[in-house]
Amino acid sequence: MTTRSVIPKQDSAQADTALVKPLGPIVLRLDPIVEITDDVLLKLSSLNDSLRLEKNAEGALEILPPANITTGNQNSNINVDLGLWGRSDSRGIVFDSNAGFTLPNGAVRSPDASWVLKSRLAELTDEEKKRGFAHISPDFVIELRSSSDTLASIHRKMAEYMENGVRLGWLIDPLDPLRRVYVYRPDKSVEILEGPESISGEPELPGFTLDLQPIWEPGF
Repeated sequence: MTTRSVIPKQDSAQADTALVKPLGPIVLRLDPIVEITDDVLLKLSSLNDSLRLEKNAEGALEILPPANITTGNQNSNINVDLGLWGRSDSRGIVFDSNAGFTLPNGAVRSPDASWVLKSRLAELTDEEKKRGFAHISPDFVIELRSSSDTLASIHRKMAEYMENGVRLGWLIDPLDPLRRVYVYRPDKSVEILEGPESISGEPELPGFTLDLQPIWEPGF
């Protein structure tokens, strides 16, 4: 495993190694015909549950197809590890990719996995907890690159997280032959890990270690 601290390029020769050329999100601009409010986005998501829908800071809809079964299995393993740690730690709550968060810049994002301190969640109203997308940035996010994602688009999303209050973010790229993990922290150069067997959440998530072997080598 090697570790380097650099700002990653938006894309690279190794970036797009999927069997099908990734397109990234389809961006649909509807304003001023239709304003994509949180309520509109929630209704669209309910009507199109086979798609992953997000809203960017400019108010445009971003559409991604559902993940393939390999990515689904990889993401499940991530959420199992994070969920088990979250229960034992008990300081925060773990969320899967179904949870949407309205960031301070107005974007609505659904990380593949995330964690938020209970002390911050306590500031939300009951309405925010039960309906729509909570106006809060996670403390920690994980994005797992799938065959439909361009590396550049996820790097942009990770940078957005850091600019909107997220304290730690991991971009895991199982499509990269070098098995890179990009570690994001606010106001710091992106740390690039090549081929790690695991990754630690210290100091932001004390005691959390994610086993990456099921991500690099799915069991089917």
